[in-house]
Amino acid sequence: MRTPSEKPHATPQFAKMTPISAPQKPAISKAACCESDACENPPPVQEVAGALCWQVAGMDCAACARKVENAVRQVPEVRQVQVLFATEKLVVDAPASQRDAIEQAVRAAGYTLREANTAAPAAPSGLRENLPIIAIAIFMALSWALEQVYPLAGRIAFTITTLVGLFPVARQAWRLIRSGNPFAIETLMSVAATGALIIGASEEAAMVLLLFLVGERLEGWAANRARSGVSALVALRPETAVRLRGDARETVAISDLQPGDVIEVAAGGRLPADGKLLAAAASFDESALTGESLPVERQPGEKVPAGATSVDRLVSFEVTSRPGDSAIDRILHLIEEAESKRAPIERFIDRFSRIYTPVIMAAALLTALIPPLLFAAPWLPWIYKALALLLIGCPCALVISTPAAITSGLAAATRFGALIKGGAALEALGRVEQIAFDKTGTLTAGTPQVTAVDPVDGLEAEALLAYAAAVEQGSTHPLAQAVVREANARGVATLRAGAQRTLAGAGVEAQVEGRLLRISAPDKVTIELPADWQARIREQEAQGQTVIVVTASDRLLGTLALRDTQRADARDAVEKLRALGVGSVMLTGDNPRAAAAIAAELGMEYRAGLLPADKVAAVNELNARTPLAVVGDGINDAPAMKAATIGIAMGSGTDVALEAADAALTHNRLAALPEMIALARDTHRNIRQNIAIALGLKAVFLVTTLLGLTGLWLAVLADTGATVLVTANALRLLRKRG
Repeated sequence: MRTPSEKPHATPQFAKMTPISAPQKPAISKAACCESDACENPPPVQEVAGALCWQVAGMDCAACARKVENAVRQVPEVRQVQVLFATEKLVVDAPASQRDAIEQAVRAAGYTLREANTAAPAAPSGLRENLPIIAIAIFMALSWALEQVYPLAGRIAFTITTLVGLFPVARQAWRLIRSGNPFAIETLMSVAATGALIIGASEEAAMVLLLFLVGERLEGWAANRARSGVSALVALRPETAVRLRGDARETVAISDLQPGDVIEVAAGGRLPADGKLLAAAASFDESALTGESLPVERQPGEKVPAGATSVDRLVSFEVTSRPGDSAIDRILHLIEEAESKRAPIERFIDRFSRIYTPVIMAAALLTALIPPLLFAAPWLPWIYKALALLLIGCPCALVISTPAAITSGLAAATRFGALIKGGAALEALGRVEQIAFDKTGTLTAGTPQVTAVDPVDGLEAEALLAYAAAVEQGSTHPLAQAVVREANARGVATLRAGAQRTLAGAGVEAQVEGRLLRISAPDKVTIELPADWQARIREQEAQGQTVIVVTASDRLLGTLALRDTQRADARDAVEKLRALGVGSVMLTGDNPRAAAAIAAELGMEYRAGLLPADKVAAVNELNARTPLAVVGDGINDAPAMKAATIGIAMGSGTDVALEAADAALTHNRLAALPEMIALARDTHRNIRQNIAIALGLKAVFLVTTLLGLTGLWLAVLADTGATVLVTANALRLLRKRG
């Protein structure tokens, strides 16, 4: 029988993806991080056939990704472009003939490219990366010392120091202007430093550039911290594998492995692809993928995901995944998909920042001109104030306030086995006040067992079980598989069935030994059940069991009772959700009495006897009252997930459910749900704090600058300080663990 909410239970799997290479540290020739001309949410192009792909080096924040996108959009015949900051990947939908033009545009914007899936060059040493900062700091110290002895020579030395530091910044500003980014931080820095030199403030000009470079390095460090989770995930894949061919062993690249290949993994080694364990049982450390701290014992024939470590011995596997389609690859694809879905608040900040910087530049120009021209004020003080306003107008901290928090939040979620598909989903998750759960495979383990076989008088239990197994043979439904397993366990002879047919919402029927047998739920049978049978069914359902009725040509043959085991962490998850102020409700197609028994054990509300359309209607009704999340794992959960504020798929669910969902529990533990919601709320709170820091500091220094209380170096310190504070505040989210 197929009650509407009962669904097949699949092995862990995730949406398909293209291969991706490991993110690396930025190259030394990198652009600075922040700019205001951020683009709207780009359409995903990862799966476009024939798309051109590269790895990008030198991006320090999400705004850098937008700089690259803007540069590539200037290339003729480019249809779509997307830069994935977390994985440093550039994907462009354009003719192959434009490859050279695209590479030239990215280089012109100040970033470096390499082919996708190729090893990155060795990262430069810390001394080499910090050489410009060290050099300017030394030159400034020497200039200051010289000024104490020879003031004129000291000022000349400060001017030379400023010009040395200004050259790479001004060159990058010119590159960005040519690539369609006129309001980048480099432009503001170049104008401010040049203006300071003109009015004789060479010391402050040099300090402005030094603070700018220090801020750049701090943002690069923060970017590497944010990417560390992705880097660690990619590092789980070994580059080579030992493949067995008869008695011979050969070392091959993992890209050469195909389904059916037999490979060996030594003790302490990582599995290079998804595989099926051969020979004896073995233990595996899957903590990096699932969050499970203890080794998991796998039996021969069981599947083990790529990235798992053999704990204690040499093991052999049959490869089951194609190149680029292992568990690690699919998780990385979900991370890429997540980055392409930006939060509404992030898009708002981007639009605001596009207006903010030009307005500040106009205000700076008016500050320099109006007081001297209209009120005969001295020129130099007001030009100085205008230059300080330019630095205050830098949108760095504001632009990264949201993506820094979202990136950290998404990375933190992966540490306890939760994948959230982007900022929009993270924001929606933080608003959730109620969660609707499917029953089978979500609140229960999805592996029901037959608990009772009750035939009518004159029919043996084995005969009833044989009839039921014949009708259910070949089905992937959990209840059907439970019936077949029970028949096999009892050694019941297999009967041949023909003309099998599923009855939508009513059960299944088939021809067995010349008779039409039907399996239905008690409320869907076409005959009147005797009173004693009805009483027995009610008693079993009240105990939380699911009862199916077997009939033959409108004659009762008997009933089978089945029960699924509750997930060990289900009750704890519901209680923790309640502590967060999040209610829980079960939506199931099972009978009301069985649903009531499970709901009572878990302490939650329920709605039972729902067809798929009924479930969608219930979700729409609940969602209209309060933001609702739907958690499920099957094909017929997908419509309900789409109807909710946010859909969450169990990691063991079907491809359809995972595709429809906005988030996934990769380790299949409900305990991650309250952790996800708490993290989403913390992230939203972090974003508000970041925006307050970014705008608050700028407002304070805007006033103090106009009053003449602060100057150039404090203005750039305000911007750099705000950027560092925002970044550090966002990185606090990375400390959160499940």
